[in-house]
Amino acid sequence: MTDDSRYIQPHDSLEAMELIQKLFNQYRRAPLTPELLAYHQNLISRLEGDIHQAAENEGRGKRVKELDQMIKLMKDWTAIRLSGRPFNAKMRHFRFLPEGGQVKFKRHPHKIKASASHRASRH
Repeated sequence: MTDDSRYIQPHDSLEAMELIQKLFNQYRRAPLTPELLAYHQNLISRLEGDIHQAAENEGRGKRVKELDQMIKLMKDWTAIRLSGRPFNAKMRHFRFLPEGGQVKFKRHPHKIKASASHRASRH
């Protein structure tokens, strides 16, 4: 087994962006340490470098714009955390989403006992 097999190799820029978004959402509330800052700066430099180049080579203008939004959000996270304030948000679809910004309704279909198959939802 080689050392390269333990690293994830994304196939395109979208897969790389989704992976970095997932990693960012895992550590966004972690205590700020020099190691975390170095790791975060490494992710930003990867986004600005080879991933940005790959998105441009794929010819996807929308993905390049999403990538720029993602880079800006990650740089803002650095400034907010270095100032000592909490970061009460997460990244969803490569954009800023405040905590509690998306309301979920639990929907359980309930069949009404009638001749037709009417369904009612009880929230």
